[in-house]
Amino acid sequence: MNCSNIYLGCSGWAYPSWKPDFYPASVSAKKLLEYYATRLNSVEVNYTFRSLPSETTVLSWLAATGEGFRFSFKAPQRITHILRLKNCAEPLERFARAIEPVARAGRLGVVLFQLPPNLKADPDLLSIFLAEVRRFDLRPAFEFRNITWFAEPIYGVLRDHGAALCIAESDELTTPPEITAPFSCYRLRKPDYSDADLAAIHDRLKTQAARGDVFAYFKHEEDPTGALQAASLLEELRRNEG
Repeated sequence: MNCSNIYLGCSGWAYPSWKPDFYPASVSAKKLLEYYATRLNSVEVNYTFRSLPSETTVLSWLAATGEGFRFSFKAPQRITHILRLKNCAEPLERFARAIEPVARAGRLGVVLFQLPPNLKADPDLLSIFLAEVRRFDLRPAFEFRNITWFAEPIYGVLRDHGAALCIAESDELTTPPEITAPFSCYRLRKPDYSDADLAAIHDRLKTQAARGDVFAYFKHEEDPTGALQAASLLEELRRNEG
């Protein structure tokens, strides 16, 4: 099976504390992303949750990585946590403009809309918001952190707009494995995964890759465990390709 459409990484790369287990001790801070991209083929940029990057910064990210590398982005907190999906045309446009060089290069993964835990399900709100999102060249994925969203009316709205339910794993909440888009998005946030867990994730990603692009991100922390697990999983997928 061809696994070239499985994109694996972490939710960040700028961790000197990952030396020497993930990064060689000799790699400078400016070269971390370049080295990261030799072991993983995607990253979820959390930076955009709080601040939009300059065009110079975005272009430097593209230059540091190969054409097969994909950047996913967390949507700004102004959209998800302050405006809470209401009246978001202007901040959506600003955000889309900031990451446009990535989209133009064909290197855009998913855009993650991570909703606050105290925002309860509202199918009409979601539908109106997704109609705004469709104006831009984005692949939206939603991480719901309130169980009221895990219902068929919500899945129907996501399907209607080609948006993914981000399947997020944590010790607090596990998202149902509903596939609502031609692509899949996973956030693997548990503090530790056993070999059996990783084998199950391996099989799940391969299965979904037959349907479309798959994006999966391990937790980013000062400890390099997530990065090492992601790299090991990607190596295994490539080794078993075909």
